[in-house]
Amino acid sequence: MTTSTEQASTIQALGADRKASARDANSARAEVAAFRSVSKNFGSVKAVNNSSFTLHPGETVAFLGPNGAGKSTSIDMLLGLKDPSAGQVSLFGGTPRQAILDGRVGVMLQSGGLLPEVTVRELVTFACKVHPRGYDVDQVLTTAQILDLADRKVDKLSGGQEQRVRFALATAGDSDLIVLDEPTTGMDVTARQAFWSVMKAQADAGRTILFATHYLEEADAIADRVLVMHQGRLIADGTAAEIKARAGQRRISFDLHPQDGPDVSLLSTLAGITALDVSGQTVSGQTVRISTSDADATMAAVYRAGFYPRGLEVTGVGLEQAFITITAEAEGN
Repeated sequence: MTTSTEQASTIQALGADRKASARDANSARAEVAAFRSVSKNFGSVKAVNNSSFTLHPGETVAFLGPNGAGKSTSIDMLLGLKDPSAGQVSLFGGTPRQAILDGRVGVMLQSGGLLPEVTVRELVTFACKVHPRGYDVDQVLTTAQILDLADRKVDKLSGGQEQRVRFALATAGDSDLIVLDEPTTGMDVTARQAFWSVMKAQADAGRTILFATHYLEEADAIADRVLVMHQGRLIADGTAAEIKARAGQRRISFDLHPQDGPDVSLLSTLAGITALDVSGQTVSGQTVRISTSDADATMAAVYRAGFYPRGLEVTGVGLEQAFITITAEAEGN
């Protein structure tokens, strides 16, 4: 059986020449996709509100936001399925619909059913044949890890298997942009890891990847950039590290021996602390976990109060906590 590493190597080999030519042609950071002051209204509801961003060749970009934030509407406009009420959406310098017709965009949407009463091979074969630069069918089936499902009827698949078929349809040809909407929903951990290994190879071959996800650990580990939407507005655009730094929070953890200083309840009154968790007894005593807006001030206050931390660790917040923080700030504005 072909491994995801072997599949990734195949994709990289196939894309080596196109990546080199793309790098030469796009030395000035050409635009793959652009939103310019885009809004979309549904009656009195403004689903997307004056949104602007640009995607560049070879980027892997995570598109985040709570339900109702405007992600799906933005993706629909990017793909030419909806027209903006204001502003301009472009793909490769032209219209989204033309880019789709030219086979420059591969799409994996979470919504929409697959054709029933056909086999996986029949469906993927159709996708490869209609793509202007379609790949070999067996290559696509192997890359999506569904070669063993080729003769099974599509309506007899599990949810995770259906997702892999959607991925095969999105990568049935040599597209420059791949758009993925919640791509790993229903996949187990092993399948998710294999999927992202293949998608990394797609990006390494020069393609641009845009994916919407609720798995924030995926965005943190995989994306070069993170776009965050909330209530129709784009409220953050940067690397995962920049998004986390913007949240301005740090995490501090340490152990306290029961005899090390004053009562732990005093910790909640110290400078900078925004959240405090004191667990039960451990080998070293009590474990303290703190969220703080100023780690230096908090630790200085801990020592001044007479505590003696052991096993001290200071780390940044994860993308999930940063996401919660910046969306909460957006609601307050």
